[in-house]
Formats: sequence, C-alpha cells, structure tokens
Amino acid sequence: MSIEIRLANYANPDDAAALVALLDVYAQDPAGGGTAIAPELLERLPAELARRPQAYSVLAFDGDAPVGLVNCIEGFSTFACRPLVNVHDVVVLASHRGQRLTQRMFGRVEQEARARGACKLTLEVLSGNASALRAYEREGFAAYQLDPAFGSALFLQKKL
Repeated sequence: MSIEIRLANYANPDDAAALVALLDVYAQDPAGGGTAIAPELLERLPAELARRPQAYSVLAFDGDAPVGLVNCIEGFSTFACRPLVNVHDVVVLASHRGQRLTQRMFGRVEQEARARGACKLTLEVLSGNASALRAYEREGFAAYQLDPAFGSALFLQKKL
C-alpha cells in the first residue's frame, strides 16, 4: 500500500484517534519519556489543539492505519518579524521506520509553514537519539548559533 501524508483535521474522529494513539506510543517509548499519557489528557487533546489556530499536525497513513505524526506549534521570530514553526513531536511507528516517512512528513510540515509565512522551522531532539538527529540533519536542521564565540543554543525548560 502507498503511504498518504496529510494535514490532520482535529474535528475528524479518525484523525483525532490517530493523533492520540500515535502520540501515546511516542510517550511510552524511552525517547518520549517512557510513560503513557493520562487518558483524560488524550481525550481532550484534539479539541485543545483545534482551539489553537497556531497548531497543526501532519499524519501518515498506510491504508487506514496511522503510522506517523508530526505536531507543530507556530511561534514568532522577533528578529525576522515573522512566524516560525516549532516541530514539537515526531512519531514514526517502529514497523515503518527506515522508509523516510519523516522526510515525507517534514515536506508537508514545511509546505504548511511556508503557507503561513514562517521564516524557519525549529525542533528539539535528545542528544542520545542518534537516528532522529541524523534524520533531522538530512532535512537541513542544524545547531543554532548567532556568534560562534557564544556557542550553540541549548533547550531549557521550567515546568509550571
């Protein structure tokens, strides 16, 4: 079967089910933290994303089976005075890895980002996730720096 890549429609029950199922698979993987997402959060997620016009997701289907997901959240670059798109989650089921699904999904992510007038795509990746890092580098992602004397940017968080 051929793989279909498309923007998710959060109001479509099939797309909503695919999104939460794939995201939960990712969350349970060691690269995603190794813990399932609470069912009540998964139930609310599609509607919460739909309420945010800055959010979009790309899904990959093999026939009727969801096999890939990329969640994106639009931000804003003050230096460029244009939107930017943060690639927030990237999921490819183990059964479909090695088939360049990430590349195909990123093509659709980039197409939507350009349509929104975005100046760049950003993402975070764990330093030990070598296969994901290679895939992102193949897509043109690189460490961010302004002045080499200050080094590369680090991703930090503070939970609230």
